[in-house]
Amino acid sequence: MNIQNSEKFYAQAQNFMPGGVNSPVRACRAVGRAPLFIDHAKGSKIYDVDGNEYIDYICSWGPNILGHANERVINAVTETCQRGLTFGACHSGEIELAKLIKKHFPSMEMLRLVNSGTEAVMSAIRAARGYTKRDKIVKFEGCYHGHSDGLLVKSGSGLLTNSIPDSAGVPKGYTDNTLLAKYNNKESVEKLFEEHGDDIACVIVEPCAANMGVVPPQEGFLRFLRDITLKYNSLLIFDEVITGFRLSIGGAQKYYNVKPDLTTLGKIVGGGMPLAVYGGKKEVMQCVAPLGSVYQAGTLSGNPVAVSAGIETLKILEENEAEIYTRLEKISLQLENAMQESGMNVNRVGSIMTVFFTNEKVKDYDTAKTADTARFAEYFRHMQDNGIYTAPSQFEAMFVSFAHTDEDIDKTINAIKSLE
Repeated sequence: MNIQNSEKFYAQAQNFMPGGVNSPVRACRAVGRAPLFIDHAKGSKIYDVDGNEYIDYICSWGPNILGHANERVINAVTETCQRGLTFGACHSGEIELAKLIKKHFPSMEMLRLVNSGTEAVMSAIRAARGYTKRDKIVKFEGCYHGHSDGLLVKSGSGLLTNSIPDSAGVPKGYTDNTLLAKYNNKESVEKLFEEHGDDIACVIVEPCAANMGVVPPQEGFLRFLRDITLKYNSLLIFDEVITGFRLSIGGAQKYYNVKPDLTTLGKIVGGGMPLAVYGGKKEVMQCVAPLGSVYQAGTLSGNPVAVSAGIETLKILEENEAEIYTRLEKISLQLENAMQESGMNVNRVGSIMTVFFTNEKVKDYDTAKTADTARFAEYFRHMQDNGIYTAPSQFEAMFVSFAHTDEDIDKTINAIKSLE
């Protein structure tokens, strides 16, 4: 497959941006390829600057649950753009989006719109600390919650892909109050609470991990986290930046029937535009300025263009909930079955999945790291050469969209089966 123009653009980009990219995983260093430079996308397909067509299973890392350039979403954004890109002021769309979110995430009694998942998580943790008047937080190895200083400790996503255990530039003091537990390991959490329980403001977790590859919670794990945080008067934060509106219209908390104190949302909630949300119990959110002393602000927060994309996307999901989520489950299961029949080790929850090249059952950070990344790189290149666009990292998720057709699924299955 000819990608000469992408290679030329990449060579130019390295003169202007670190590694030639604006987000590390895009550099494709772990899979031995130059990154594709994308020209346009529609439905389930994405097209590079060399004119190659690919079936897209990155879906912009999750938000494109309806596929690319959905006509209703594009029309809503275009209409909004005609009235102005940003006001730095209040507008009624913020209320409409907040109502839609709260309807499907009733645990979010009050919420705040922000611009990125990193910002949402950073703000939620600050609110938890302000509310509890405690400093320490518990996070899990392999769970990625954005690149704020206090959370870059054994994170997943690009840090794991590029073998960076922590980040340079983060003073030790920023992580002194970050306690590390093992995902799906109750004992590791119990030990931290026994030692630091009175000082722990919150536990933050991806309710279904998706940044060390997809790793679902074991039976009872999320309920255990709910119980132990209640016991010690700490808050439970679900980072649903990826799982929100994807595992179900009510996210992972509806899917697993566990209610957190605070939730962060991103990806789908912005309909493809930069937008994220944090929110939860009213008494916690009332600690946030201007009502309380926890400060957080943003000039572009709740900007009308992103809000309009989010509103229209959530309306489509709401109006077609049964059809969309039933379809996503069906075609995702078909892909999982094909991978398993080909001897691959697959973790899947709903429309997100990861194939791991390891004989270990992947249930946590340690077992995820047993994956053969060289073998994954071969798989990635094979799929790309067969017109299938997947994440260039063993430790990222594969996303299925409602726009994927039966023909797309059949072509993908054939590519999987032809892998030697």
